[in-house]
Amino acid sequence: MVISVKNTVHAVFFLILDFVSAAALFILIGAEFIGMMLLIVYVGAVAVLFLFVVMMLEGNFKNIKQGFLQYLPFGFFIGSVVLLELIIVIGAWKYKPDFITTSEISYDKNITNTEQIGQLLYTDYFLPFQLSGLILLVAMIGAILLTYNRRSNMKRQSVLKQIIRERDESVDLVEVDSRKGVKISD
Repeated sequence: MVISVKNTVHAVFFLILDFVSAAALFILIGAEFIGMMLLIVYVGAVAVLFLFVVMMLEGNFKNIKQGFLQYLPFGFFIGSVVLLELIIVIGAWKYKPDFITTSEISYDKNITNTEQIGQLLYTDYFLPFQLSGLILLVAMIGAILLTYNRRSNMKRQSVLKQIIRERDESVDLVEVDSRKGVKISD
């Protein structure tokens, strides 16, 4: 339904449904960490971003439809490569008895998948995990700096001026006559 529905907003909603279904399948087979990460990352971030972008676009898709025939041969090439890969994967089942069976893999049944992944990340792969976090932080800051536009016609807030100002500069004490009331017409 993601590729066959005409409305792009509905297509994004079907994509979200696909992500939720895949996450449910991961949770059902016991890989709850991967299932929850799929929900958080893909549904929570990527699909909502797609939905936001699609809803912010104009409704003019004529320019997109004009180049369809131009890219059709390339699309058939990509489709044939994917079909070839699927045939190779299905043909690999011939060698299935040579694979390691899951009963030969040793693991502690009392520890959940999430705990095992956490122990692995924070013991054996601590340094690469932290370095990947720093690389993502630098990439995020770089993307913000590259897209930041400083406009000259906007009022700017000077935090330093606000902090160093004195009471006399910001507050005026006015003597008000008692029992005079307020003049609304002024």
